[in-house]
Amino acid sequence: MDVKLRQFLSTYRERVGQYLFALGKWLLLSVLCGGVCGLIGSAFHLAIEKATELRGEYQWILYLLPLAGLGIVALYKLTRTEGKGTNDIIDEVHDGKGVPLLLLPAIFVGTFLTHLCGGSAGREGAALQMGGTVGYQAGKILHFDDRDLRTATMAGMAAFFSALFGTPVAATVFALTVASVGISYAANFLPSLASAFIAYGVACWVGIAPTRFAVEAPAVEAGMLLRVALLGVLCAFVSMLFCGVIHLGERLAKKIANPWLRVVAGGLLVVLLTLLCGSRDYNGAGMDVIVRAVEQGEAVPAAFLLKILFTAITLGAGYKGGEVVPSFFVGATFGCVAGSLLGIPAGFAAAVGLAAVFCGATNCPVASILLAAELFGGGGLSYFAVGCAASFFFSGYDGLYSSQKFPYSKLKARYLGTVYANQFHEESKESISVQ
Repeated sequence: MDVKLRQFLSTYRERVGQYLFALGKWLLLSVLCGGVCGLIGSAFHLAIEKATELRGEYQWILYLLPLAGLGIVALYKLTRTEGKGTNDIIDEVHDGKGVPLLLLPAIFVGTFLTHLCGGSAGREGAALQMGGTVGYQAGKILHFDDRDLRTATMAGMAAFFSALFGTPVAATVFALTVASVGISYAANFLPSLASAFIAYGVACWVGIAPTRFAVEAPAVEAGMLLRVALLGVLCAFVSMLFCGVIHLGERLAKKIANPWLRVVAGGLLVVLLTLLCGSRDYNGAGMDVIVRAVEQGEAVPAAFLLKILFTAITLGAGYKGGEVVPSFFVGATFGCVAGSLLGIPAGFAAAVGLAAVFCGATNCPVASILLAAELFGGGGLSYFAVGCAASFFFSGYDGLYSSQKFPYSKLKARYLGTVYANQFHEESKESISVQ
């Protein structure tokens, strides 16, 4: 009995020691990563706000977009980060390929110039890249091994996303699931969540107000659930259109092999389209348009198509930013218009559309539902869940990130192996015969 007791106590002390060591390691990472991401994220948020303000005050800045593009190309060549983007951050999570430190200032300045001069782009692509870079470099400072460096990269992604949008829970789940749809390592949860909340706290301390929308959800009833489900299906097709046009824009732009000529041509085309539209709504992130759609139930019917076009040209040409806020714009404006035709209150339909198109484009259903709850409040949680479920199911395997993996089928409970987004594979061929 004494021998068994001693063995038990020895095993217990060893296990407690392992947990305490892991806890200390992850908390140290979270403080370092969350604190740095919170500060840089706050600075980035303020910089993008200032860029948007200056562009609105001095509208002639739009004509400097081609010149800004040349500056971006020069910056990426100078920092030797040409071609680096969100897919490289995801590749670090998958394969431990590493993240260059100079990607952080490159994407910061590149995104600022894009927004200042009227390119159509978001912030979260920059957030994931800068956050992933901070997390990876923090892990290097702490002498983490390869596996822990991947965790640190995820923690940085969650922290920066949280600092920008004020959605720590959604940011955590998004960072955990965006690389491999449907699976995540349990060890990544604590450091990612802690980093996200610390970054959120730092951003609030600096004075960055979390993104929130005022919207009222209708009472839950069967008819409305069916209408929201139908809206979710339509949003799936919109998300596929969005992703398809974005990738098509990249492929077409690369036909201009010279990056200097490519970025100038893209900038001139954005300027020309802006003049033809007679509206500046499609330049920058377009947060004011999203607010109008959600809080006032107002949107131009063709707004979602124009935003897709502007974003595809901007990013394909080589300007910097992200696709997620444009997906918010596309989802909110489409949802506002289509939802009102389906008998859904226009503002609430815009909120559902925002979450559903984001879900279809990123293939992150749980993160999309949590994002909607944090942005719009939990009153419409049932509707957000239905809309995101429909969008996730019908959006197929297309997505914004070509490095994203689909280990499991969307149509049948079976393992697919290493299947990437935007890749034609056996599942596509067999989909019509799935039982």
